[in-house]
Amino acid sequence: MRYGTALREAVATPRTTPLIGIYDMYSASIAAQHYNGFFVSGFGFAASHYGLPDIGYIAWPDMVAFAGRLRMAFPHHHMLVDIDDGYVDPEVACHVVRQLESIGASGVILEDQKRPRRCGHADGKLILPLEEYLEKLDLVLRSREDLLVVARTDATEEAEIVRRAEALSRTDADVILVDGVRSVEWIRRIRAVVGDKPLLFNQIAGGKSPRLSLSELSELGVDVAIYSTPCLFAAHGAIDGALIDLKMSDGRLPDSRETGAIGVKGSTELLEKNISRHHLGRQPDPESVPVPVSV
Repeated sequence: MRYGTALREAVATPRTTPLIGIYDMYSASIAAQHYNGFFVSGFGFAASHYGLPDIGYIAWPDMVAFAGRLRMAFPHHHMLVDIDDGYVDPEVACHVVRQLESIGASGVILEDQKRPRRCGHADGKLILPLEEYLEKLDLVLRSREDLLVVARTDATEEAEIVRRAEALSRTDADVILVDGVRSVEWIRRIRAVVGDKPLLFNQIAGGKSPRLSLSELSELGVDVAIYSTPCLFAAHGAIDGALIDLKMSDGRLPDSRETGAIGVKGSTELLEKNISRHHLGRQPDPESVPVPVSV
């Protein structure tokens, strides 16, 4: 299967394509019941794999190994992978791109930050000189075969946002992302700047960008929306609440038969769907996974 082509076709549809940020195999198993596309979020992966913030700790072999496990369990889902700055070195970035494409990733996001890097919605971001980033991006683009590539700028100064968005729109990148966009007016402005090039919008709870529905994003001409952390933040609240309840009940577990909460049976049934032999002979059905019109 040509995963990059499949994602390009989804991006080309009239409606905004949602990709849901997952942080481990279990969160992906749940998300797969609701959406047909994943975003392998650097924020979520740094938190779950290392217990650290998204400030450059991720090692590329760990990310590639995780993407490989995802593809084995979910052979028909779109999978866009955050590769940060390409792990600093352009040659490493190209190697990671080839590795990810070989295991079935649909696409990657390559940013123009320099170290020390930050989450796209954090303060204090530093960016590479534009020409240096464009050289790295060009190498990555020439390294891929079918993989979709998102060119991302983390510029925050208005004139620099426009300059970089224009420059990225003239490259062979498939999609453009200006991260940390602060208003609807700026989404419209960026949309006009990049012309016909597909546009991606990043939504993260508590971030700098406005909260918008998929319908609103479609009207603004946004082609792809990534939701970086809904699973991670939901798990944070749910785990905290469950352990508070357990403490208050003197360690007595709730009766899942009465509460309807997930127990051994429900969890096992969910995970059994990921066994690779169950995918043999199964053809992808784009209508099998409902994609809600808003989030």
